[in-house]
Amino acid sequence: MRASTFTLYALCAAGSAMAHMEMQWPYALRSKFNKENTNPDWSMTGPLNPSGADFPCKGYHKDPFKSVATYEAGQEYNLTLAGNTRHDGGSCQVSLSYDNGKTFKVINSYLGGCPMKDTYNFNIPANAPAGKALLAWSWFNLVGNREMYMNCAQVTVDSKSTSTTQLDSLPDMFVANVGNGCTTVEGQDIVFDDPGKQVQYADGVTAQTQVSPKCPKKSAKRSEKCGGTHSAKFRV
Repeated sequence: MRASTFTLYALCAAGSAMAHMEMQWPYALRSKFNKENTNPDWSMTGPLNPSGADFPCKGYHKDPFKSVATYEAGQEYNLTLAGNTRHDGGSCQVSLSYDNGKTFKVINSYLGGCPMKDTYNFNIPANAPAGKALLAWSWFNLVGNREMYMNCAQVTVDSKSTSTTQLDSLPDMFVANVGNGCTTVEGQDIVFDDPGKQVQYADGVTAQTQVSPKCPKKSAKRSEKCGGTHSAKFRV
């Protein structure tokens, strides 16, 4: 009986570890898909700790820098996702950080139906500065526990620009469900208050869909909150 109970527990634990979604490319920090990783995180598909203890990047943003991809400013690229539990989608963002995870600036938002497919295109802004960066994929699920999923990859941006002025003008990454006073609503489309200029809509969400959740608007840092007014007016 004890052996059977243990086996059932092990199977459930393994199933939990394999559930949800993760960024397969570019290789996230501690990703099992990167064969050069010697200490992969086998629970990469899991959400961030609801306390915010491992925000951002599941706590791996301070790992020694080793770029897995080089992106040219002004060009379009794609990321791929892997996993088997999509929670009826939700909304996602792709963001860049040049200060090792202190701030993340949104470069693409996907409102509704994300991640209901495995590949998403994103654009590196033409005025993104050259240098080392963290590229983050974040996701807020439509159904299930109120969670935030986030994977980060260490990348290099090739650009003629060295100024961060234009990047600083981009919206902050949306943050919720990590003990920061902002919580999404189950079954309600997650509509970011400021999704930026590069926006893809799906699953019935449009530029006119009401912002949800409505939270105090602050910077995308663990100790601060989020929210504001939806400003996207077009589809790409």
